Amino acid sequence: MKHKHRHQKSEQESQTPQAVISKRGKVVIAIGIGIVIIGFLVLTKTNPQGDNFASSLSPFLLVGGYITIAVGIIS
Repeated sequence: MKHKHRHQKSEQESQTPQAVISKRGKVVIAIGIGIVIIGFLVLTKTNPQGDNFASSLSPFLLVGGYITIAVGIIS
């Protein structure tokens, strides 16, 4: 009798929908990873004083890239 109950439970578990990232989401995540990589490459060009273009641009690229990855995971 216990064996039947376990079998029914496993059928119900297999019918539950699983979270899957769509093709569009994967593309958005890939774009986000690219933006993060560009952000780190720009970050290598900063100077110690932090007064050049790279010091101003790299934080926006990094945060924007991570937000883009989050959007890709959600969508």
